[in-house]
Amino acid sequence: MQTYGNPDVTYGWWAGNAGVTNKSGKFIAAHIAHTGLIAFAAGGSTLWELARYNPEIPMGHQSSIFLGHLASIGIGFDEAGAWTGAGVASIAIVHLVLSMVYGAGGLLHSVLFVGDMQDSEVPQARKFKLEWDNPDNQTFILGHHLLFFGVACIWFVEWARIHGIYDPAIGAVRQVEYNLNLTHIWNHQFDFLAIDSLEDVLGGHAFLAFLEITGGAFHIATKQVGEYTKFKGAGLLSAEAILSFSCAGLGWMAVVAAFWCAQNTTVYPEAWYGEALILKFGIAPYWIDSVDLSGGPAFFGHTTRAALANVHYYFGFFFLQGHLWHALRAMGFDFKKVLKEPLPAQLY
Repeated sequence: MQTYGNPDVTYGWWAGNAGVTNKSGKFIAAHIAHTGLIAFAAGGSTLWELARYNPEIPMGHQSSIFLGHLASIGIGFDEAGAWTGAGVASIAIVHLVLSMVYGAGGLLHSVLFVGDMQDSEVPQARKFKLEWDNPDNQTFILGHHLLFFGVACIWFVEWARIHGIYDPAIGAVRQVEYNLNLTHIWNHQFDFLAIDSLEDVLGGHAFLAFLEITGGAFHIATKQVGEYTKFKGAGLLSAEAILSFSCAGLGWMAVVAAFWCAQNTTVYPEAWYGEALILKFGIAPYWIDSVDLSGGPAFFGHTTRAALANVHYYFGFFFLQGHLWHALRAMGFDFKKVLKEPLPAQLY
């Protein structure tokens, strides 16, 4: 976090990032504990949605976000191909159990294990110390993140190929072979909202898997070439700067997800999320339902799709504001001076 040259700076209790800035062990503890919270929310919310699910009402009209995601990847269907929620409770319970495991791991890393990985007795663990302005250290850690992303893409591609996912074009779960057509992948950068082929969707994920794993291996194996100059980012890398990069990435993904969810009915089938939305403009863009659900069991009378799209968009908006805030601080801008210094005479 930005210290503005003060080596003894202190932060308030609310500045949670400051507590892990130079303590990689605590940083890992926070990651693991956060994963536990996500797993707990997923498991608990899935059970809640399953308990109140009404088969006589379309799933997208009864606030079933987690059930909708599971149905999209082909989970919850009986042998006849109808969605009954089969196996969903088991998946939810596994998530609840895993949340306790992750919670215990977070506590162990926070309380028992070393707070800084460079003090660890394990040589391999010391490689994951945090040296914010050391490109070799940062690229090494980045490489491992990319490997995990690549493996996740492979899991999804193989799941669709072996188990199958829901295809709204036929209204059933089917096995999908990825279409690794580089021309299609390139062209879909500009019309991804209109993608209507699951083969193309899986082809994009297969390409991403290759790109991320290759990039991960490259970042792990290579180091800074030549002198680390300002042109190469010397003096720019810091905890605050990397936090700003993370906020930018999350914000951009949330905005893209909002537009995709609002319009695309192949990746987000109408059967599970409700009808496509209508884009409106006020102070900021927002989406409204194309059907009237007032009085129903949905999110204040809105489809699952409307809730997902709008919440993602506004989360993305605020993440991007966080990016600007932390990026400016990383560049040395002191927001406190804005309030302390008098305004120029011409503004009075």
